[in-house]
Amino acid sequence: MFTLVYQHPDFLVINKHPGVSVHKDDNEQPLLTAVAEQTGDEKLYLIHRLDKMTSGLLLLGRNRQAASELSGNFAQREVEKFYLAIGTKKPKKKQGVVIGDMTRSRRSSWKLEGSKENPAVTQFFSTAGGNGRRLFLCKPHTGKTHQIRVALRSVGSGITGDEIYGCEAADRGYLHAFSLRFPYQGVLQQFICTPEQGELWQTPEVQHALGEWQSPWDLAWPKLPNKK
Repeated sequence: MFTLVYQHPDFLVINKHPGVSVHKDDNEQPLLTAVAEQTGDEKLYLIHRLDKMTSGLLLLGRNRQAASELSGNFAQREVEKFYLAIGTKKPKKKQGVVIGDMTRSRRSSWKLEGSKENPAVTQFFSTAGGNGRRLFLCKPHTGKTHQIRVALRSVGSGITGDEIYGCEAADRGYLHAFSLRFPYQGVLQQFICTPEQGELWQTPEVQHALGEWQSPWDLAWPKLPNKK
């Protein structure tokens, strides 16, 4: 269900496994209950969310005050998040920025619009992922539902194993919360979590790229509009 990555007196960082939901089920959160049982916490606070198919870094507050401060960091966009994804097809462009409003589409899906009133903003790089697939490193600047999944679909490379936006079945949905960096009480916290579950992460091409991307915050990201 999860692997414990880091314990701070005020927060925990875990690696959520793919296929595990963070949402309440019958008014309970099985994931948080399982983590609390291992760490001895009476109550844990979910600071942000990951889709069920998405693995990787998830931040949990260990007390109400810490949860409020950390949630404020997310709300003020002081948290840098980086995701890995494997796409089935070659994208329309190898790197860039995807910007657009997101609206409800059919069933549980969302779609990207050409308008930019309250847009989702995602920077991305891509490189060869092996067997004709592409490996993406994405940096979302907003926290919209299904944001990265929709962004990659919009550039022509739906995520492998994504049952809603992808076009290829796989042993899992290949989206992983790779890195988090955020300030907490004057100290810059940064975490990296390399994906392990899923055979497509193990190709030589992916492993080489992961070695190059161990400090994602230092990379020369595609420029955002109106920023030099």
